Amino acid sequence: MRRTVARLADGREIIFYDRAESAAREVAADRRPLADPGDGSQMRYDAVLEEWVSMASHRQDRTHLPPADQCPLCPSVGGRRTEVPSSDYDVVVFQNRFPSFAPGPPVDVPLGPGALPEAHFASRPSVGRCEVVCFTSRHDSSFAELGEQQARLVVDTWADRTTELSRLTNVRQVFCFENRGEAIGVTLNHPHGQIYAYPFITPRTRRMLAAAGAHRDRTGGNLFADTLRMEQADGSRVVTRGAHWTAFVPFAARWPVELHLYPNRQVPDLAALTDDERDDLARVYLDLLQRLDRLYDSPLPYIAAWHQSPVRADGTSDESLASLAYLHLQLFSIQRAPGKLKYLAGSESAMGVFVNDVVPEAVAARLRELR
Repeated sequence: MRRTVARLADGREIIFYDRAESAAREVAADRRPLADPGDGSQMRYDAVLEEWVSMASHRQDRTHLPPADQCPLCPSVGGRRTEVPSSDYDVVVFQNRFPSFAPGPPVDVPLGPGALPEAHFASRPSVGRCEVVCFTSRHDSSFAELGEQQARLVVDTWADRTTELSRLTNVRQVFCFENRGEAIGVTLNHPHGQIYAYPFITPRTRRMLAAAGAHRDRTGGNLFADTLRMEQADGSRVVTRGAHWTAFVPFAARWPVELHLYPNRQVPDLAALTDDERDDLARVYLDLLQRLDRLYDSPLPYIAAWHQSPVRADGTSDESLASLAYLHLQLFSIQRAPGKLKYLAGSESAMGVFVNDVVPEAVAARLRELR
């Protein structure tokens, strides 16, 4: 894999990832009249839930579902200039033009529950970084349609960005994800994902690691490894297994379609995967996405979310909890039947209590059939 780093007209970084290491990539100068993106985001602390909320009003102006011939993620061809100043690319990553978290000087961000002395009305600049990851230069494609080599390049890109972003002073957690489909709320249809580098450990991760710590204290085991082992032994919700990965529908799935994909050994993040594990991930992940697209009568809208270990302890919780983290992918969809979506209504949105209309074992059995 070859990395080529350049700058866009407003100073944002862009990184090209090419499969071939032999030929150097030439990147044209970005001559668009772009203004400095600035750093207008602000984090406000919700003292009732002990969580940070990012206020990013400039995102209201971001590009929304443009026609294919105006897609900003396609290569720059002829006189049309896009976010990618090159006539083609394999995989490309660049800083989001409309970020929820933007680079800035080091900021003291009290991170844990009870850590803020001035809890009510506390605010901080939304420091961090948000990146766009374009999986292919082909506009009318999807991750499921990538070849294994291209999918492996994306995996290597995720791993590289996890390593690089983890080095940033303000970053406490790196989150790689993909939103796919207009029903999910995507604003650009080009095959792409995003990476958020948060200045705090996210509420979901805190809660999972707290549960893992309690499990360790009770049993001496790792919660995630024990969950994987029990799902493998039960088998009724396992969809597919590779040499190094296992995909299953979780016992208490919240979403109509939900899959968890675990490596068969505990690793903290994507960067820690071996070459063999990355190869197998590319194969198994493509298999899963292709099954999902055959589930109904149209391509499935989904969210693919990588759960990785926090970058560093924040000093407000048991630092040993980070050692319990277990890399895994949560892949889920709001599509509950052809032409029908699951909406997060009163119980889910207000109380956080999910009600699922679909039995996990039935989803797993159906996905096993779709080879």
